Amino acid sequence: MTPISRRLFTALALGAALIAAAPAMAQPGTPHLVLTLEDGVVDIELLPDIAPRHVERIVTLTEQGAYDGVVFHRVIDGFMAQTGDVRNGNANSSGYNLQLAGTGGSDLPDVEAEFSAESFQRGVVGAARSQDPNSFNSQFFITTADASFLDGQYTVFGKVVSGMEAVDALEKGPQELNGAVANPDRIVSARIEYR
Repeated sequence: MTPISRRLFTALALGAALIAAAPAMAQPGTPHLVLTLEDGVVDIELLPDIAPRHVERIVTLTEQGAYDGVVFHRVIDGFMAQTGDVRNGNANSSGYNLQLAGTGGSDLPDVEAEFSAESFQRGVVGAARSQDPNSFNSQFFITTADASFLDGQYTVFGKVVSGMEAVDALEKGPQELNGAVANPDRIVSARIEYR
């Protein structure tokens, strides 16, 4: 084989491997996370241009069915609703434990922060994390009011385009318990659509 054909063969083989390894998110259109809740459907446009690794994680977990049955364990009136604890927050699972809901994630490694200039206004979806900015795993929150004090501290990866009334209808937790919900609503099902 000549050096040119060897290079061409290597380039073609590498290209084929990259295509085969491309994430499911590589479909045409913008990914949307569609959450069916007990009080309606929430359509969230995901933002891979500003937070590609966060969007990839959400798409991966959604396509695995990880969010189906997961509760909104922390809902603070006039602030936000938090969900996504796929380990401890699944109301469909016999392992569901309200005291542990909100303390877990998936078996995948944590994702590093992807801060942007996007502001946390009503309907913005952000990555929940611990004190470490690089600790997002599976949990996320939807802001129900202006929360711009979070700007630059949490990763924005989506925006609700319809269904905020279903988010507003979620059971709230008391402020003295930092919004922990005793009888939480859940994500009935979650799916990804490309538009």
